[in-house]
Amino acid sequence: MKIAILDDYQDVALSSAPWEQLPAGIAVERFTDHVDDVGALAERLAGAQVVVTMRERTPITAELMGRLPDLKLVTTTGMRNASIDLDAARERGVAVCGTQKGTAAPAELAWALVMAVAREIPQNDRDVRAGIWQARMGIDLAGSTIGLLGLGRLGQLMAGYAAAFGMEVLAWSPHLTTERAAEHGAQLVSKEDLFRRSDIVSIHLKLAESTVGIVGAAELDLLGPAGRLVNTSRGPLVDEAALLAALAEAKIAAAALDVYDVEPLPQDSPLLDAPNLILSPHVGFVTVEAHRLGYTQMLESILSYLDGAPINVLA
Repeated sequence: MKIAILDDYQDVALSSAPWEQLPAGIAVERFTDHVDDVGALAERLAGAQVVVTMRERTPITAELMGRLPDLKLVTTTGMRNASIDLDAARERGVAVCGTQKGTAAPAELAWALVMAVAREIPQNDRDVRAGIWQARMGIDLAGSTIGLLGLGRLGQLMAGYAAAFGMEVLAWSPHLTTERAAEHGAQLVSKEDLFRRSDIVSIHLKLAESTVGIVGAAELDLLGPAGRLVNTSRGPLVDEAALLAALAEAKIAAAALDVYDVEPLPQDSPLLDAPNLILSPHVGFVTVEAHRLGYTQMLESILSYLDGAPINVLA
């Protein structure tokens, strides 16, 4: 039996879980690079009965599964992965299992980027290295307003961080209620008011057909020339062209991204040259603790599958 671990960028998968618990005769192969081409990926995964994926780094499509006749199980971190074709998996008898537990790592990274855009920390670092001293002005978080686009588990953590820093917290999502917002110290407002009133907007929505491009030119215009945007959720939630235009024309003060339409970010992406834009390589969930927890739970899913009783099956 062969298990293939994809996109192990930090080369930590094998040290993050007790793979020795697997029965004898099972080979575990991990890949530290990323492959987009379906043909090349199918060749790499040939003969694998189990594919271990990290988040949505590699789509497991119907086309790919059609080229992997030995595939029996796909594991992923989280209980939702839009890049796995669950209908095709069911049709082919491929089980798809997720993980139930997570850490606060994504919210902590989002808060780090809030502080980075408020005080222009990466830009100041570059200035000092270039011999430039105190060329920039940041903003206070205390007394300012943060708008949370989404108030789920991570948005709720962000609301708590913001309160600790003395910020007013606004929130909006399609189904958020006044009562639930208040439970987490936030004020429910319309999406338009959230962008109009916030000094910093942080996005914490799930990607769906209805949320693609939910932050576009109109929202960025409302955010205004002193406003800042942070996106650690999914790249397509923000209209990339609109964001590039807003930064180039100084319609907003700054932005920070940890997620992109295409990942890894292509080296010819115009985002690399955008002014006042902080770029992070989708590391919201990349910590020692988060990887240890994720890979260990995926191993547990594999062991349960081998015992004939798969756990955490994605609906």
